[in-house]
Amino acid sequence: MQAYDIAVIPGDGVGKEVAAEALKILNAAAEKYRFGLKVVEFDWGCDYYLKHGRMGPENKLDRLKDFDAIFLGCIGDAAKVPDHISLTLLLDIRKGFDQYVNLRPIQLYPGVESPVKTATPETVNMVVVRENTEGEYAAAGGFFKPDGPEGFAFQTAIFSRQGCERVIRYAFELAQKRRKLGDRNPVGMVTNCTKSNALNYSMVFWDKIYREVAQDYPAVKTDMALVDALTMWMVKNPGYFDVIVASNLFGDIITDLGAMLQGGMGFAAGGNINPAKKYPSMFEPIHGSAPKYTGQGVVNPIASIESIRLMLEHLGEDQAAGDIQQAVIKTLAAGEIRTPDMGGAHKTHEVGDAVRNFIRA
Repeated sequence: MQAYDIAVIPGDGVGKEVAAEALKILNAAAEKYRFGLKVVEFDWGCDYYLKHGRMGPENKLDRLKDFDAIFLGCIGDAAKVPDHISLTLLLDIRKGFDQYVNLRPIQLYPGVESPVKTATPETVNMVVVRENTEGEYAAAGGFFKPDGPEGFAFQTAIFSRQGCERVIRYAFELAQKRRKLGDRNPVGMVTNCTKSNALNYSMVFWDKIYREVAQDYPAVKTDMALVDALTMWMVKNPGYFDVIVASNLFGDIITDLGAMLQGGMGFAAGGNINPAKKYPSMFEPIHGSAPKYTGQGVVNPIASIESIRLMLEHLGEDQAAGDIQQAVIKTLAAGEIRTPDMGGAHKTHEVGDAVRNFIRA
């Protein structure tokens, strides 16, 4: 029997609540599809920082490296720890395990309302592939006399050939696999999210590598959009897009817009992927820790459940992952169990129970 070692970092705020629902679904899938699980939970986060002066132990990567995958609830509580410090836990894992793909599927399910009127289940079905380890978030920079009148700060974006090439190639491979355009030629499309008209070094280099990689995938349609125009077109015509590949900063921005297309942050799942599986990949809902809702049981757990689906896809448990997705679709389409963000009054665990019931059925 196949078995998996899974690390769980519930984190801060509502993290424990959504992690509980994620594990509920993971266990239900393991029971149905007969694969083993060993789950180890780590108490790292802002409370850990208050006790130890850091977001996790110094050897955290050594403690995580032998797991098959990591589930992260959410990190951050600005009332306890400044955000630029708390985020280091997430960034250390992403960079330390070379999780260079941030995978963000954007799909609107039947029964879910989007605040964007052009968004329907028929039009919203795209994936953003975001570069996840360098670019604008490479942490290259510094301060000079920041409190003085002559003070300044500088932040340098790092675009390496390897970093650009591998994430763009991943996007083309994904478009081939998705085959959104059917059996026609081309079978899919990769939109290059860029800003090379203004960023005349980094994004010009990015565009050059995009064109080079595209030559290896003649069956996939190429497309380019400046990031500001892309945000407009995502709202105006979301059905146009298939796979979008973006740098770290631009991908971070457009995926929050994508979350609104799919109904809100409570539906948005993410994967931090090391495609070669040399290191564990990490999966997380992207809604944040929402400290003001902690302990109330009102947070939508669909994003965390969808993150488990992405985890199982990455581990090769495609049948279990597909079953989870169908259970989510059936739960949402039924419209009987809804958390407050969906206009209902049900609790977090009730949504998780409903999804688990469909899996078991």
